[in-house]
Amino acid sequence: MPKDKNLVGAAGEHLVLSRLLSRGILASQAPRGTRKADILVSPLDGGKPKLIQVKSTSSGSGAIGWKMKDEHMTEKSTDLVYCFVDFRSKPEKVYVVPAKKVAEVLVAVDKAWMKKPMKDGSKREKNMWRMIKPKFIVETEMAKPGWMDRYLEKWELLS
Repeated sequence: MPKDKNLVGAAGEHLVLSRLLSRGILASQAPRGTRKADILVSPLDGGKPKLIQVKSTSSGSGAIGWKMKDEHMTEKSTDLVYCFVDFRSKPEKVYVVPAKKVAEVLVAVDKAWMKKPMKDGSKREKNMWRMIKPKFIVETEMAKPGWMDRYLEKWELLS
């Protein structure tokens, strides 16, 4: 698998697009630079369109996770779904998670992490980056180990 982040991202988008089309879900890549969306889903029954933001990972040591930004903590649009692509597993896994759930998990884990003192006992500074993971160091009611399993290949969220 290529290590170039742009290629990994493109591969993730194409994988998600392939999985959607093979299930009969009408989807297309969003134009480059489209805010919030990598893929656009248009229901064949004329229902409300959905937006998909794809996050991909292909390498690294340790626990699997995807980098997120502060803005993802407040994004709760009902028309937005994240597809987290794991190229480290064979076959590749795709977790299809609603934006609202991602925001809730990020907020809960961030609060729990900030409450946990540093090794020297001092208070943590503001966390500058976020990760979404199947298993967090700090467990919360919202994000128990395996919380993402229920979203594995959950394509019906888009139909």
